[in-house]
Amino acid sequence: MARRPQDVTEAELAVLQLLWDRECATVRELMDELYPEGGSSPYATVQKLLERLEAKGCVRRDRESWPHTFRPNVGRDELIGRRLQSTADQLCDGSLQPLITHLVQNKKLSARDRNSLRELLDELDSRSRRKKK
Repeated sequence: MARRPQDVTEAELAVLQLLWDRECATVRELMDELYPEGGSSPYATVQKLLERLEAKGCVRRDRESWPHTFRPNVGRDELIGRRLQSTADQLCDGSLQPLITHLVQNKKLSARDRNSLRELLDELDSRSRRKKK
């Protein structure tokens, strides 16, 4: 099955994760993190990954500075949401419920995670009740 154009590959995701952590970086800075052994081929690889991410609207390039710097144009939460919905569409006819159930039942949730989940559900219930009034 072909990927949709906005899908992010694992290699592109590695670049995005660095940009989320750093906020902005040059090709060289990203290359140094991803390929500490250096070389010209890794530089071209990172440059190509950034070009693809830019074409997908996931990063933006500051052409005013030299060397150009890149910033994330999509947030981590937004990408998580897109990927989860895509997985739900492919595996669960669009429903997130089976994914959530699987994660809750099969992964060890910390007390903090359980409390956060309860608070989120309580907030959603509260919003739902307010809308019905």
